[in-house]
Amino acid sequence: MAASCPLPVTQDLPTLRAKLQGLLRFLREALSISNAHTVDFYTESVWEQLIGVPPETVLAVLKKSTEEAEARPSEARPLVEAERASGITDFPKIFCETSQKLLSVEAFALAAKYYSLQNLGVCTPLEQLLVALRGNQTQKTGENVKPDEFMNLKKSHEVQAMSELISSIADYYGIKQVIDLGSGKGYLSSFLSLKYGLKVYGIDSSNTNTHGAQERNRKLKKHWKICHTQSKSDVNGLALKMAKGKKMQGEIQYKANTEEVCNNSPTSQEMMSTSEFLPDFSVSVISNIRKQMENLHVCSHREENLCLANAFSLIDLLPINAIEPTSSSQMPKRKMSEANKERRKTTSKSTESNIYSPLTSFITADSELHDIIKDLEDCLMVGLHTCGDLAPNTLRIFTSKSEIKGVCSVGCCYHLLSEEFEDPHKECTQEKWGFPMCHYLKEERWCCGRNARMSACLALERVAVGRGLPTESLFYRAVLQDIIKDCYGITKCDRHVGKIYSKSSSFLDYVRKSLKKLGLDESKLPEKLIMDYYEKYKPRMNELEAFNMLKVVLAPCIETLILLDRLCYLKEQEDIAWSALVKLFDPVKSPRCYAVIALKQQQ
Repeated sequence: MAASCPLPVTQDLPTLRAKLQGLLRFLREALSISNAHTVDFYTESVWEQLIGVPPETVLAVLKKSTEEAEARPSEARPLVEAERASGITDFPKIFCETSQKLLSVEAFALAAKYYSLQNLGVCTPLEQLLVALRGNQTQKTGENVKPDEFMNLKKSHEVQAMSELISSIADYYGIKQVIDLGSGKGYLSSFLSLKYGLKVYGIDSSNTNTHGAQERNRKLKKHWKICHTQSKSDVNGLALKMAKGKKMQGEIQYKANTEEVCNNSPTSQEMMSTSEFLPDFSVSVISNIRKQMENLHVCSHREENLCLANAFSLIDLLPINAIEPTSSSQMPKRKMSEANKERRKTTSKSTESNIYSPLTSFITADSELHDIIKDLEDCLMVGLHTCGDLAPNTLRIFTSKSEIKGVCSVGCCYHLLSEEFEDPHKECTQEKWGFPMCHYLKEERWCCGRNARMSACLALERVAVGRGLPTESLFYRAVLQDIIKDCYGITKCDRHVGKIYSKSSSFLDYVRKSLKKLGLDESKLPEKLIMDYYEKYKPRMNELEAFNMLKVVLAPCIETLILLDRLCYLKEQEDIAWSALVKLFDPVKSPRCYAVIALKQQQ
């Protein structure tokens, strides 16, 4: 267990509720933009209903806001001051009071920026948390693994950042067991097991994922053994080189002492230093070798850092069989102390317990972990991009099970969340919903809606760096919907077009392939009729582009609402000592970058 160190101070529940109040006031007017479906953009005359300014104005203002975001950070100061004064931000009029249309794009962009997690002031810096968790201990780097050798760059970035935090929490509590919910292909689970020596149970609802994770872990272990074989060879070579240096140094010293006895004249005593005879073992080279040895991480990351007092003490620091000389003459014979024998046995046994076990089970808020994991003990519960209701259920399981001492959950797929107040007229026996979780939003009977939750998954940061929205494909789909409505009399269709756009050579080709997939007779539509629709809406493509940009700008606010709901839920629980939102990932590399973290009291 890490030395006692105060965890970072986080905002209390009343403060978070005040933030929610201001956010809800803004979203009550703005949410209609997020809930408008792009497919119905032309059929439902969405632009005319919701936006009161030209599309050129919207695009120009949003582009300007993006360019000046860092040049003029003082823009948000009046909002912050208003928040502190009244608890609810007094924004300028963004929407028309009568028509509810958007009037001020500048104020809209400013409000959306303010109510993002990054600017709302509710997140705890990752580095600050890591320092507090480690206390006076040095950073544990674990085994020397390169995750980008067996996973893509996005997943590698996520796994490295999250596993470092999980390992620090495990050290903080002095526990070894981790439960990875929604483990999928097992990347995080395998990495935690192999790099940080944790015993991990990866639980996924898909049997295919479980079998895939087992096979992937088998291959990873094989890759791991190859890396360790190379490390052992490097250790062996370094130890022999240092041993030979020690022997040569002793011979030179012996020769020097002999000459000193035979020749007592002052001139004969002006001998060259040992370093001049041994340029390969200068202070800088020895220091470099020590650094190399430390980087090999032969011992478990929970062992003390390697300290090479002399060449022969190196072997005492290694587990049994870490060095396998090809002949007995390669290593000097020595007597091993009983303490070292016992330590090396313990190290070898600990490596055997560092396993990853993929399991298949559908997890709900009421799942009984003892039925799934027979040797359940004090543990951490984690989830990397847990889908839909699994993220909130992870938090519920954490609060209800005494064995789970901490939780680190990064959710995704907000559109798959179940909402308690989305359809109040529909009879349902479900008791535990994905949203809302906290008392305040339940009292408000707040509902986002599926389309708004879907838009919460849009990546503002990626769009800001040039990875824009696929405007043309969205335009094709919106025009297609108007064709289907006019020519086939269909306003709602349960079937989806899918990824036809990427397989189409033109708009005409797109329409014919889409109609065929939807089971509609495409032969009844002449080419000219189809192209007439295209020409009709082509001048209005900028409306769709501008509208989707408004949705992108608003997306972080909806994500803020969902994550603040989860944080407030944790703050409402009596047995939780600490909880926070932490930005774990680079949002350009991984848009769903925020982790919900909570810890119970240390025993």
